[in-house]
Amino acid sequence: CSRESAWFKNFLSNTSPGKDYFVEGSNFKDLKKVVRPRSTPLLTTVQTSNGEKEVWCTFGEDQVDLNFANPDVLLEIISIIQLYLDKGIHIFRLDAVAFLWKEDGTNCVHRPETHELIRLLRLIIEQLEPAAIIITETNVPNKENLSYFGNGNEAHLIYNFSLPPLLLHTMLSGNCQHLKKWMMSMPPARRGRAYLNFIASHDGIGLRPAEGLLSKKEHDSLLSTIRDFGGEISMRRMPDGSLKPYEANISLYSAMAGTIDNGKDQWQLNRFITAHTIMLALEGLPAFYIHSLLGTENDLQGMAESGQARTINRYKWDHPHLEEILNDDDLHHRKLFDELRRIISIRKRQAAFHPNATQYTLHFGDHIFAFWRESLDRSQSIFAIHNISDTPQQIPLVELNLITTERWSDLLSDKSYSNHDTHLKLPPYGCAWITNLS
Repeated sequence: CSRESAWFKNFLSNTSPGKDYFVEGSNFKDLKKVVRPRSTPLLTTVQTSNGEKEVWCTFGEDQVDLNFANPDVLLEIISIIQLYLDKGIHIFRLDAVAFLWKEDGTNCVHRPETHELIRLLRLIIEQLEPAAIIITETNVPNKENLSYFGNGNEAHLIYNFSLPPLLLHTMLSGNCQHLKKWMMSMPPARRGRAYLNFIASHDGIGLRPAEGLLSKKEHDSLLSTIRDFGGEISMRRMPDGSLKPYEANISLYSAMAGTIDNGKDQWQLNRFITAHTIMLALEGLPAFYIHSLLGTENDLQGMAESGQARTINRYKWDHPHLEEILNDDDLHHRKLFDELRRIISIRKRQAAFHPNATQYTLHFGDHIFAFWRESLDRSQSIFAIHNISDTPQQIPLVELNLITTERWSDLLSDKSYSNHDTHLKLPPYGCAWITNLS
């Protein structure tokens, strides 16, 4: 809750509502195990009408944690949800919900009470509006993130947090080995649930969700490349007091400026579009950050002025300037905006890209990331094939096992394939969505 909120000001003056709405450090004796997403102090001292108090600040001193052990806080939140539903809001994002419940002597993350509260909120929301959707935002390692589906009684959607760092590493290394291995380990979401696929957001690119998926050498080389391309690395504090990388702060377009081995190159635009083409084809619901649609680059001036690393990816466009760049055919902003809109338009018409449509990983080496999607009624197949390297690649069409009695074509290029074609040829960062229905 914002430190500038009416509730917190009431906490400082010991008045209601708010005087007992926040987590106070004096109620805890053992905080050594608390998992931190930041390097800032966990407890912040504030001056109240009753003297100095320490309040719990998971994400920094400007945000103070609400005390959900107080039933009045929960009732206030339910009342706010009711207000939003009455106003026609049907999608609820539970921000950083993994850190909701505090218990002395524990890590204070993913507590059983947190899952109980999510189940309660879902029950209430569905009773009030059956079409409403809950999204949990939990920037944590993959296995922990998946737990927020519950048994079909918690989140409808979960952010696919491992995708951004893994796909970025794939595009910068030209090797999809880890991305394929991770995708094969992901359980298909059951009907009524789905992954929310994204590769950029107003926050940084989370690094914790890649823990155990990249080696230390690969992790370090990725961070070094991000710094070379103008980015910053934000840290979190460990229980022993040491610091560990938490997120990469960089514009995604700037992050795609080159490769780990060779530095900046001429393939930035192609690499960026291919990454989003992959995101659009994966099982789940795709989500775009506005600055990805616009191809916004690092806002180094804004970061320097604010002193906040995340500002690098939060540039504020002036409307006339934005119109100007989107009307200039020579600029990358216009090129990628038009191409992404074209690909989105194609995707929207494909039954095989339903959030719960079947997905199988295909194996064509380390430079081609490919998978097969099939519509729920099994009428449409799509072979989504992506060259994630800066060199041309080709695969024998026979390895796709295309049904010879059907007509196959590439949705992205309109090229048709027949029995006379022997290979699919892809230029650097080239993509193909080959389907039997177009």
